[in-house]
Amino acid sequence: MTKFSGIFFCLLLLTSLCCKKPYNPQLVSSAKSYLVVEGIINSGSDSTIIKLSRTVNLNGKTTVNPVLGAVVNVENDQNVSNPLIDIHHDGNYSSPPLNLSNSRKYRLRIATREGNQYLSDFMAVKPTPPIDSIGFKIQNGNLVVYINAHDLSNNTRFYRWDYAETWLFHSKYGSDFQLDLNTNTIVPRSKSIFYCFGSDRSSNIVLTSTAKLSSDVVYQSPVTTIPVTSEKLGVRYSILVHQYALTNEAYNFYQNLQKNTEQLGGIFDSQPTQLNGNIHNVNNAAETVIGYLTITNVQSKRVFISYDDLPKNTITSYPFDCEQDTALYVNKQGFNEVQNTLINPPVSYLPTRGLFTPAGTIYGYLYSTRQCVDCTLRGTTTVPSFWK
Repeated sequence: MTKFSGIFFCLLLLTSLCCKKPYNPQLVSSAKSYLVVEGIINSGSDSTIIKLSRTVNLNGKTTVNPVLGAVVNVENDQNVSNPLIDIHHDGNYSSPPLNLSNSRKYRLRIATREGNQYLSDFMAVKPTPPIDSIGFKIQNGNLVVYINAHDLSNNTRFYRWDYAETWLFHSKYGSDFQLDLNTNTIVPRSKSIFYCFGSDRSSNIVLTSTAKLSSDVVYQSPVTTIPVTSEKLGVRYSILVHQYALTNEAYNFYQNLQKNTEQLGGIFDSQPTQLNGNIHNVNNAAETVIGYLTITNVQSKRVFISYDDLPKNTITSYPFDCEQDTALYVNKQGFNEVQNTLINPPVSYLPTRGLFTPAGTIYGYLYSTRQCVDCTLRGTTTVPSFWK
């Protein structure tokens, strides 16, 4: 590099740094709160659940803002109405199976307690074909869960999936003992806290389209990706996938939503896109309503994946740094470490194993932190009804 080019580079770098200004979009502090409508009108033999909420400021303390006290109905084009009820008063409005006729069109009507009326566009039922299979493959150190499906009539073309995950995991160390609060003594453990079940639901948008293919066939379309070392795969993992057929318009909406929420931040990423849904304020067409209602049945399938299905010598990563230490009833200085470490409040550690003399008398314990011993801090010992 010549002296001149070096000076020019330094000046360019200094200029670029000096020209940077913080960007605080109006949305962060906007007083507006937009209605958000999530869910589908289920035309089949399962419940319809519509979640109503309002947006919150990015710099606000509130993260959940459900819409309560609304009157919600599914209407057909012959003015037949089916109510949805917020049974748990949490903004989730539901109804028993509607079993809608494919010959009719339907829409959603929402009346808020503030007096606003919202309607979705009338829509025809779009049937969802069954899921053919769910499989997985190991790729670049990850387990990729994929789905196969097809529609012989070539009428689906646009697909969306979401899923619920459940996995069996265990704590880093087993615990044979517990503190009896009535006697303030260490006693044998009455209930295991070694194995637990964790669960989660998808938060990303999973889509695919076969519109450019000659046949309406979905082959090994990725649903989720998990590192093979993840605790989710350490013992046994299950995923329940739900499949939805979309219209072209609904697919475009979800694709734009995906770009806006998951593909922004880098200089080469897509620019934010206006989200045009199919739900409108009856008296104020200019009001923004976030959401796109579709009417379809839901197809579901569950699979199980065991640790033995992973590549040999796969080592599961425990999410915390864990070590064990020793607490003695009488240490070399005559100090009761058990009393002060495992019994006196606040109790931050749990005993794992007993230390026995040749005569079978306990003289102390191994112990570790709660997060390394008690799996119920992150899961439940209750076995799910579907687990096998």
